[in-house]
Amino acid sequence: MKMRQNHEIDYKIYGEEMQCVEIELDPQETVIAESGAFMFMDPGIEMSTLFGDGSSQGGGGFLGKLMGAGKRLLTGESLFMTAFTHTGSGKSRVTFAGPYAGKIICLDLQKLGGKVVCQKDSFLCAAKGVGVGIEFQRRLGTGLFGGEGFIMQKLEGDGLAFVHAGGYILERVLQPGEKLRVDTGCIVAFTSGVDYDIQMVRGVKNMIFGGEGLFFATLSGPGKVWLQSLPVSRLAARILSYGTGAGGRKEEGSILGGFGNLLDGD
Repeated sequence: MKMRQNHEIDYKIYGEEMQCVEIELDPQETVIAESGAFMFMDPGIEMSTLFGDGSSQGGGGFLGKLMGAGKRLLTGESLFMTAFTHTGSGKSRVTFAGPYAGKIICLDLQKLGGKVVCQKDSFLCAAKGVGVGIEFQRRLGTGLFGGEGFIMQKLEGDGLAFVHAGGYILERVLQPGEKLRVDTGCIVAFTSGVDYDIQMVRGVKNMIFGGEGLFFATLSGPGKVWLQSLPVSRLAARILSYGTGAGGRKEEGSILGGFGNLLDGD
């Protein structure tokens, strides 16, 4: 196998529904992470703030770094990332966790063609050298109705990258020409060979009464796709529906009270 250009790191994922990933670093190895992902670390690891993602893909000099950082702003992320470098001897470990219940998956970019496209807020951490950029959706319909907008994240390089998503993560391998229709919010990531498009739900009754939205995503092989069973947006919408706003119902003092819950099946 070709020698990696990115830092080589070892890892171990702990937990089931509330996972964290432990990264083991040799001396002078570095892992980069999104702000807020850090959990704890061993002595000997030094933290530093990077402008952009710390990769060399944005070009040299300040202008290249500025362009790389600006791309991160377009995906809703911070201008800065945090680098954790092992400056001591032996091995040291640093651990990262996702912001909500779900799974963490490891993407070996060297084995995945050097590029993976993922939803904007899924990236957790990666070996130093992995580029964290943006992927524009070329089709107008995909950008307007795809659930992720015109911009998604792309991870490029030959190192290990880790993404986090809600619920259970299902991996599917699509053969050339094989298609998979997916709820737009359930897409976590896919390899560069997968074609991503949006289709409208057929049938007036499906559109009006289906409750699944007017559009779904179509993923066409060849390549790998990763899907999540519980998008955080779906979870947040369900929680809000039990509030006092639109669609909610106050239980205390309500005339319906427990009868309303009975009708709901609660």
